[in-house]
Amino acid sequence: MTAAAQLESCCWPVSRLGEALALVARIISLPSATGNARVASAAIATHNGENLEQWIDAAAASLGLEAQPAEARYSEIERLIRDSGPALFRVPGKKEAHFLVLVKSSKRRVSLLGLDHIVHALRPEIVRAALCQEMETPVTSEVDQLLDAIGTSDRRRDRARNAILREQLSALPISACWLLRLAPGGDFWSHAEQAKLPGRLVALVAAHTAQYLLWLLAWWILGQAVLQGRFDPGWLGAWALLLFCLVPFRLFVIWSQGLLAIGAGALLKQRLLYGALRLEPDEIRHQGVGQLLGRVIESEAVESLALSGGFLGLVAGIELLVAAFVVGAGSGGWLHSMFLLGWVFITLFMGWSYYKRREQWTDVRLGMTNDLVERMVGHRTRLAQEPRDHWHDGEDQSMHRYLDQSAAMDRSTALLMALGPRGWVVIGLLGLVPAFVSVGGSPVGLAVSIGGILLAYRALQKLAQGLSHLVGAGIAWKQIAPLFQAAARSEHRGSPDSVDAPGSSPGQRAKAATVVEAHDLAFRYHDRGEAVLRGCNLRICAGDRLLLEGPSGGGKSTLASLLMGLRQPSSGLLLLHGLDWQTAGNAIWRQHVAAAPQFHENHVLTATFAFNLLMGRRWPPQVEDLQRAGELCVELGLGDLLGRMPAGLLQMVGETGWQLSHGEKSRLYLARALLGGADLIVLDESFASLDPENLRRALRCVLERAPTLLVIAHP
Repeated sequence: MTAAAQLESCCWPVSRLGEALALVARIISLPSATGNARVASAAIATHNGENLEQWIDAAAASLGLEAQPAEARYSEIERLIRDSGPALFRVPGKKEAHFLVLVKSSKRRVSLLGLDHIVHALRPEIVRAALCQEMETPVTSEVDQLLDAIGTSDRRRDRARNAILREQLSALPISACWLLRLAPGGDFWSHAEQAKLPGRLVALVAAHTAQYLLWLLAWWILGQAVLQGRFDPGWLGAWALLLFCLVPFRLFVIWSQGLLAIGAGALLKQRLLYGALRLEPDEIRHQGVGQLLGRVIESEAVESLALSGGFLGLVAGIELLVAAFVVGAGSGGWLHSMFLLGWVFITLFMGWSYYKRREQWTDVRLGMTNDLVERMVGHRTRLAQEPRDHWHDGEDQSMHRYLDQSAAMDRSTALLMALGPRGWVVIGLLGLVPAFVSVGGSPVGLAVSIGGILLAYRALQKLAQGLSHLVGAGIAWKQIAPLFQAAARSEHRGSPDSVDAPGSSPGQRAKAATVVEAHDLAFRYHDRGEAVLRGCNLRICAGDRLLLEGPSGGGKSTLASLLMGLRQPSSGLLLLHGLDWQTAGNAIWRQHVAAAPQFHENHVLTATFAFNLLMGRRWPPQVEDLQRAGELCVELGLGDLLGRMPAGLLQMVGETGWQLSHGEKSRLYLARALLGGADLIVLDESFASLDPENLRRALRCVLERAPTLLVIAHP
């Protein structure tokens, strides 16, 4: 079969793309691949770009995969093909969308999944030519005419054509690509296996064990030569040769340790970042800036301390096993080895005592950090409203508690780091007293026992250091464990079929009369016994302009959060275009319902003004997106602000950039909600900080641009 025929047999039609994704998941050995037959037979009813991307994302998520869109320039597409896998590539130039499913790749071969469920190996150049053919065709004829005019030989024609095409088309983007990988919230062990971390750990243990045994063998040869009086050049050469053999093992240990640390650290950071984005708003809304900063600091401590402590503990375990064998082979016998085992348990007990002391010290330290950060954030308020004689209340007591806990922790640290290793030397030498005073004790046996004691001393030093690091990592883990566990929560991306549901595409929205409807809706906070909402029924139709008024604490903002999909009702039924939240999923729900929450729950991110405007639309933006954002800002009265900004829409704003006033932030939040292109706009107290003139202007703009509007305000 020719390469072209092989490539054609690997082009999957869009109607069978779900089947291809299921096969890819099965190749990666995901448990969900065999149990999700529905996705394998699903078809896509619409093939336009936005719906197709949403469907791929939802279908991949239902199989435990993550489909990440990737973009490369023309000059980089071949490198993307060689470095990616598994991945999806859309083949251009066909009436119906077709895809190449790349399973794995290398510099010389790429493996494509065929329609016959067989993996075909092709050269990367063939795949690149298929992806770039539509882009190259308009230019190729002109290039060939140029090559004919200058008389390029047939031997050099292909090379010259490729060079000219690369020069002319190098800046053009190719974006119809999705990288497939395990979802960040999936099983952590599966991620570690895919990153080949278990194999590297086994290789590290084997290399260190071999290195340590060679080191012992070298000194055993030297000891034999000295004690038996046979110190000749042969023995010296064997000793030097063994020491020389240690060099490659040592280099391999350091290299493996670095790869393992980088891989494990990257997985941990990815997991924690994903977990932070999966936290519910109610889980962090009552935490201060200092507590959140403490989590960030402790996450760094977990990575560094756990990896270093794990390596030290692993090395110490290997060396203690060897030391126990050496001590047992000496004059003290296996009773001496039992002494070593008992002392190891005593060292572990001292580590436990150190853990309790350090845990108490960490609680006090984090409390002081939280208090310091909160005082710094609220410094203006304290200057304006708090009496000066109360500025430092409680600081002396906090410092006194910190000093007491520090002294207690220092004492337990000294016991672990000093008494642990040195106490064993005393115990080990006392265990040799019977053999030393007896007539039958041999010098060789005593020398072996003393060598074993020194080896165990060195191993116990590493064990104490490793315990210290692991204790720090274990205490820090308590701060970041909620983030790690939150990453495993199932994200409701909805059914892939819901992408094509009525109201899911812009052309269908006008046909759907009812946008949102609720039947007997109720909601209760976890820490409250009484329901905030009870028996709520509503229907919001396309084009409605609704005003919801009520007293503070009456449940207006809670209802808004339910409509936005930020909270789920305790009971009742809430539908968006006839679909409930489980069927539609987070992405589709929030695509069709945009909101400007209350001022204290809305934020200006440290980025450009354009990013803050268009973050709910798409990024990077197109030219028409920036034009529309600029026009909307002028309508909302932000034209003067853009005129004052040196970079206009590209001006950095936020904490470290241009400072916005209260009213400017409010109008930014309004523009952000309107630019999302949602069916329903929910505004919660969004006009409260505007003066009458800007209020009239903003209200007129919102009424003209919002397809369906719900405004929440106080009476």
